[in-house]
Amino acid sequence: MMRKTKYSWGAFVRRGSKWENTAAENARMLPKAMHEERKKQEAKRRGKLKTVAGKLLKAMANGKEAAEGKAGSEDVAGNLLKMATSRKKEKRETPAEEIICRCIEEGKFLEACDHIFDLEQSGSTGVGKSESLYTLLAERMWTVVEEAFNGTGTISLEALQSVGESLKWQKQKEMEWLGSGQEMESVSTWSPNFWRKDLEEKLIHHMTAQIPLLGSSSNTDETALKQHLSQLETVFLPSLEHRSGVFKEAGLLVNYARCCHTSLSSHLSTLTDNNHFSFSQGLLVYGWGLKMYKSGSETCLRPRQTPQHNLSLGVQYLVWIILKIEEKLLAVARKEVGKALREAFDIGKPPCTDAAVIQILTEKMEATWRVSESLSEKVEAVCLEECLSFLASYENEVRSFFQLDGCLGIGSSLRILENCCILRTIWHKLTYICSASTGQDVKVNGFLDRMEDEITEYFLQTVTSKVKGSLKDHFKKFDSGFDHILESLKQSFLAFGKKKTEVYKALVMAVNAIIITEYMQALLTTSRKPSSVQRRRIIGKIEEDHRMLQTVFKVCLGPAAGPLKDPIKAILELIQTSDAEGMKIALLPILKEFPYLSTLGQAQCLPLSALGAACSQMLINMVCNFVRY
Repeated sequence: MMRKTKYSWGAFVRRGSKWENTAAENARMLPKAMHEERKKQEAKRRGKLKTVAGKLLKAMANGKEAAEGKAGSEDVAGNLLKMATSRKKEKRETPAEEIICRCIEEGKFLEACDHIFDLEQSGSTGVGKSESLYTLLAERMWTVVEEAFNGTGTISLEALQSVGESLKWQKQKEMEWLGSGQEMESVSTWSPNFWRKDLEEKLIHHMTAQIPLLGSSSNTDETALKQHLSQLETVFLPSLEHRSGVFKEAGLLVNYARCCHTSLSSHLSTLTDNNHFSFSQGLLVYGWGLKMYKSGSETCLRPRQTPQHNLSLGVQYLVWIILKIEEKLLAVARKEVGKALREAFDIGKPPCTDAAVIQILTEKMEATWRVSESLSEKVEAVCLEECLSFLASYENEVRSFFQLDGCLGIGSSLRILENCCILRTIWHKLTYICSASTGQDVKVNGFLDRMEDEITEYFLQTVTSKVKGSLKDHFKKFDSGFDHILESLKQSFLAFGKKKTEVYKALVMAVNAIIITEYMQALLTTSRKPSSVQRRRIIGKIEEDHRMLQTVFKVCLGPAAGPLKDPIKAILELIQTSDAEGMKIALLPILKEFPYLSTLGQAQCLPLSALGAACSQMLINMVCNFVRY
């Protein structure tokens, strides 16, 4: 019978060699296969524990143990390994660090949390160790999450569930601390409080890496964008949905879904944040998001059950994404409409057609109408608002030109007037397409009326000044420039695109009246007693000028030029007669038909009561002077 011997723990350590002999004898008593298997398992477990212990030592490098030097660290690692392999050591005597490392390695994260927390509450030394252990625990949990997402490794569902339970544990501890009046600083800096944020950041990183690349580097390639959105729908989202099952079973579906939404929203924002992002591209992205919302597909982006009292997280996020894209889309629409209006109505360029501008505006409305009726209404409102904004800026731009002397010539003035006509036509067409308010209609018509009145006045003043200057010595010089003024007016009127408008007709007739008036004024101030040579030259010039005037205004007005009458022809017939008394009698009906002739000449300095008589006498004297010679 074998003798039974008792050893204390100290004696056992001192007699290590004897223990080794006894272990060797016992080992020989086991079957050889079992012995080999145990050696493999023991070596494997020692390797894993050594890795965890190494990480722990590295994480605790800034703690108290690191100060003991390299030898001390090696002793701690050796002690951890020796204690882990000692099968006869009682559980209550196992160091807390070893238990925690073993829990972390085995994926028992919730159990590790409890042990670390107990160590943390044990005193100042435990606090320093606990932070390093929390760091080690978090690293291992994120490795489990990464492998679960990528489908790699041999991570068990229990380990992933333990991650979810650890997050719940953190939340519970945080609430307990806040309820107990714990200092806010210590609560806010507690390492586990950052777990949820760290977890979601890592998940978002992994999800973003799975997003397909945009097939084209071109910023305006709509075909590539359509293909990319199709890949998101057929590849990326289904892959997220496929992976969501394991996270749901682990109690992490809310975190997982939030990361799905964030990664998708961030990607769509990247697509729509491009400086070259066009309205049509934005509409493609918006339509895709709306399609995902309306599809009713049961994905992690739209949970299967929607609580009646509140929108589910998935629906909320999809609505948020759509609204963000809509906001950018409307901003792009405003930018493009404003740019199109500025380019179309550049004062220094020929006017565009109203049809071209209407097409720019309506094509956006029609495109959005096919996607969303509510979005189309918002785009309509943006177009109307941008038209109002442009009119206000255009009015200020025109007034600034007025302040620069000589900046606007005859051609520029007519272009602005034509632009006003085009803008009025555009607005009327828009009000049939869109629902413009009464206030908007009043504002637009007010802008246009003011601009038309101001530019018309400026234009007529410019014409008067130029005609007056060219006629100053017209009957004394061979070339006074009067014919160049007429040609310039003709070309400018012919370039006016809105010839059928009342504004155009009134403008041409007003210019005709100005020229006739100034011409008669110049004729009255010619030499009182011309020689026969001067008389023939003046008469020839009048005949030539009259033909030119008739030609210009017939070309500019077309059939409407018929009713235009001028006194030049009648005066020309009078000054060529040889009967002075008959001429005086024939002059009276001319003055009656053209009463403004009575206000011409130097008689403007006389009182109003004598003005008409004096001017009429001047006309009579002028004609008589021509007759005498």
